[in-house]
Amino acid sequence: MSLHVVIGFGPAGAATARLLTGKGHQVRVVTRSGRAAEPGLEHVALDATDGARLTEAVRGAAAVYGCAAPPYHRWVSDLPPLAASLCAAAEATGAVLVLLGNLYGYGPVDGPMTEDLPLAATGPKGRVRAAVWEKALKLHEEGRVRAVEVQASDFFGPGVTDGGHLAARVVPRLLRGRPVSTLGDPDAPHSWTYLPDVARTLVEAAEEERAWGRAWHVPTAPPQSVRRMVDHLAAAAGTRPVTVRGLPPAALRVASLFSPLLRELREIRYQFDRPFVVDSTAYESAFATGPTPVDDQIKTTVDWWRERTATRT
Repeated sequence: MSLHVVIGFGPAGAATARLLTGKGHQVRVVTRSGRAAEPGLEHVALDATDGARLTEAVRGAAAVYGCAAPPYHRWVSDLPPLAASLCAAAEATGAVLVLLGNLYGYGPVDGPMTEDLPLAATGPKGRVRAAVWEKALKLHEEGRVRAVEVQASDFFGPGVTDGGHLAARVVPRLLRGRPVSTLGDPDAPHSWTYLPDVARTLVEAAEEERAWGRAWHVPTAPPQSVRRMVDHLAAAAGTRPVTVRGLPPAALRVASLFSPLLRELREIRYQFDRPFVVDSTAYESAFATGPTPVDDQIKTTVDWWRERTATRT
């Protein structure tokens, strides 16, 4: 049993922490506000951008997992100091640095995204996301840290409530047989990364020395449009098929006047107006693993949301 430190307790951080606990590890979770006690998890309240305090929290750990994310509209200002603190803590303690990233750093591309594509993002959030990994990779190449980044497409699955793609604005509505709306083209192929596969890959990457020193895509099932995913979820829920509508650009512009989140989403609108496909064969081949079967993903997600909505009524 070894100590593992998870920074952030959103869906990915929570899933990773609980997976590590299930494997018998000692787990320390760092968040700004802390949380009530949970079996197997030590919760610590501190600002992870405070490098000195974070280093003390990480000292003695086998790995530190960067799963925290600032509010979406503060990525550009808040991600760099958070990443710098994580790198400093990993360098000072020798813990393996495992970063959870996404696909923004590639920017708009034609065809499936692979890990050897250049980080050529054109928007500020994509550029800052790329810079976080480039800094950690440079430190790794200099022998100052041992780092790996695990990159995922849009999350869905048990525990994923934020965002509107296949989360709170979609699944509860389809469970009631009500229409849903989505950003962009509802028929564009899109990759969806299942949250438990994200946690599994983060933990595997920390344990596998041959994974370090590069970025990997989380094993992700073949792409499906929002409309197809909603059909699958509705079928698993036993509800009638529901109408799926794309949110018109004009409506998005009006709504963004009142929503900071929607204003920020304009930068990555291309991800939903055109095919957005991740290729995860590099990781799947190297580590002889694959995504959770799609039918299992769908059933578990529907069951989780059913239980959640039942306890809230």
